[in-house]
Amino acid sequence: MRAFTLIEVTLVVSVLLGMILVLFLGVSAYKKGSDRALCIQNIASVQKAMRSYSNLFALGPGNSVANLKDEIIGPDKFIEAEPVCRSGGTYTYGGDTIPLASVAYLSCSLPDHVPSTVSGW
Repeated sequence: MRAFTLIEVTLVVSVLLGMILVLFLGVSAYKKGSDRALCIQNIASVQKAMRSYSNLFALGPGNSVANLKDEIIGPDKFIEAEPVCRSGGTYTYGGDTIPLASVAYLSCSLPDHVPSTVSGW
């Protein structure tokens, strides 16, 4: 009967710990990427809802609407509930003025949660 030496057991344990570390790093990167994608999806949804509202009421860029955010977000509105950034960022709305098509109405405080373009929204 052959037994394992301390060096062999240490080597196996260190390899397993290395594999677990790689797994945790991969999961962490995946979660960060999915949170970023969800944040950009929230920005896109609010942008499309704001555009739908402005089209429905024949409003153009620069027109003011009292409580514009409340007109598009809420029960029985374009978006049911106010979006939340899962990474802990805070959203800032564009106020009560319809922005230009190339300007996002919603922005996130986290710098990497900024969409590259909003022109197709």
